Amino acid sequence: MASGQQWVLVEMVQAFYEAPAYHLILEGILILWIIRLLFSKTYKLHETYKLTEKEKEDLIEEWQPEPLVPVVSKDHPSLNYDIVTGPPSHKIVINGKECINFASFNFLGLLDNERVKQKALASLKKYGVGTCGPRGFYGTFDVHLELESRLAKFMKTEEAIIYSYGFATIASAIPAYSKRGDIIFVDEAACFSIQKGLQASRSLIKYFKHNDMEDLERLLKEQEVEDQKNPRKARVTRKFIVVEGLYINTADICPLPELVKLKYKYKVRIFLEESMSFGVLGEHGRGVTEHFGINIDDIDLISANMENAVASVGGFCCGRSFVIDHQRLSGQGYCFSASLPPMLAAAAIEALNIMEEDPDIFSVLREKCKHVYKALQGIPGLKLVGEPFAPALHLQLQRSSGSRDSDMNLLRAIVDYCMERRVALTLARYLEKEERFLPPPSIRVVVTIEQTKEDIQKAVSSIQEAASSILK
Repeated sequence: MASGQQWVLVEMVQAFYEAPAYHLILEGILILWIIRLLFSKTYKLHETYKLTEKEKEDLIEEWQPEPLVPVVSKDHPSLNYDIVTGPPSHKIVINGKECINFASFNFLGLLDNERVKQKALASLKKYGVGTCGPRGFYGTFDVHLELESRLAKFMKTEEAIIYSYGFATIASAIPAYSKRGDIIFVDEAACFSIQKGLQASRSLIKYFKHNDMEDLERLLKEQEVEDQKNPRKARVTRKFIVVEGLYINTADICPLPELVKLKYKYKVRIFLEESMSFGVLGEHGRGVTEHFGINIDDIDLISANMENAVASVGGFCCGRSFVIDHQRLSGQGYCFSASLPPMLAAAAIEALNIMEEDPDIFSVLREKCKHVYKALQGIPGLKLVGEPFAPALHLQLQRSSGSRDSDMNLLRAIVDYCMERRVALTLARYLEKEERFLPPPSIRVVVTIEQTKEDIQKAVSSIQEAASSILK
């Protein structure tokens, strides 16, 4: 063994003598460089200057922290509330003054309906006020399961899931399915809850111009070209189109038939937010799919809140069972929020009963919408925005002053003028620094089935007088 090691050593020495000189020099330089790297310091210590106690105190005195929140004027409208006393139904008492209500989204007049109130009261006595727990932690009551079953039956889908907060419904549903690396094509006019869902998903967001199907198809074609370059990535990348049925910020309807064609042509999924169209559009109030005669199975997910037509609180999603069940594990608002108070679930069930028993209620609402739309045409200085069948229309200034604050003040003056004449309107409000595409200032005019022709005439006359007086 010892002789073998000796022989190896002899060979190494022999190879060293036989090696070319340049080879030995190069190896020597490399060895020296490695030694230098191992023992040299990678940084230099700079001389430190020790501050005196007085210098420290002076620096602390001079330092001013950044404000925690931006400075807001005490005159900001959001800090000056109009106080409501009593139910915001057909007549609403604001700051002690009874007005005709053209501001609340009580489209079907169910908020103060006696049947709905009695069911809610009976549920309150049986279950108490709230639930004090999410659905997975003793927060699932029998009335929740009944409401989900009734919503699925009403919408003619396999399954439905309810949330305790309307805003959180679509904001939770989007990130439950779309993750980092996925792609979402979304309309520029999408509401704020959709925007929050997009943000939470961390997906790649591609905006298309409002209701512009050519622009959407352009984006889809561009993505198709990108997918062909990298087919392996394309196979694992999910793609979604997210739209509203009836847009809350523009009061117009999405072109659903064209969207469905693009869905199948480019193999994407469609999420449809129907908070403004559920209980409004369609012969039976089922929304945009019924309005256009689209098979509801062509839509991958439908969401809506229950805070408008149903006059309750919360929201729901409906679709195929395997799609909906995924939210029970991944919908943040479902998993981590206390479940819907049983009395509100009972109220929503009774509202659905009324909607099913009396489908004529929807045609009455549509006629009222058309009447208001026609009456608001041609008011000097104001431009009407929306569809004739939309229950929440917008009145914008025909000519902007060039300043958003000035425009808001002019519209606020019109709202106040109408309030003095006992007509309640409201300004459309937005988080201006948060909105991706900030809509122009507007007055929102909400239509309900409870409003009479006399009410509508009074409201229109008040708006006309205000516009003539203020927008000179």
